[in-house]
Amino acid sequence: MTHAFGFAFEDRYRPLLAALGIRPSTCRLTLTDELLRVRFGPWLVLSPRHNVAGAALSGPYSPLKAIGVRISLADGGLTFGSSTTQGVCLRFHRSVSGSEPLGLLRHPALTVTVEDPARLIGLLTQESRPAYP
Repeated sequence: MTHAFGFAFEDRYRPLLAALGIRPSTCRLTLTDELLRVRFGPWLVLSPRHNVAGAALSGPYSPLKAIGVRISLADGGLTFGSSTTQGVCLRFHRSVSGSEPLGLLRHPALTVTVEDPARLIGLLTQESRPAYP
């Protein structure tokens, strides 16, 4: 089964994000039984679903820390942000790439500002998944 989530966009940040190629039509999180795929304009994160270690509601955020593509200096986590209201922090067993085209930087977590964050969390936590092999 495939579940798709659009990103929640705040109107005041749309012009800035659009200049980076980040628009509602270019942003989507897709979750299947096997794969997590997050497209955020030209950026892409792919991970086996069983690599997702946890999901938690987060926010509200400061615009400087949440709008656009951000890397946390504290823990190296990646943010794909289009809203300051709330999002979901996805933690991984094995770090993922997605912030630059060569895949050299790896991220232990990804925060996404999707529409219906509670539904995403529910899908990811509805059953206990085994640790990444």
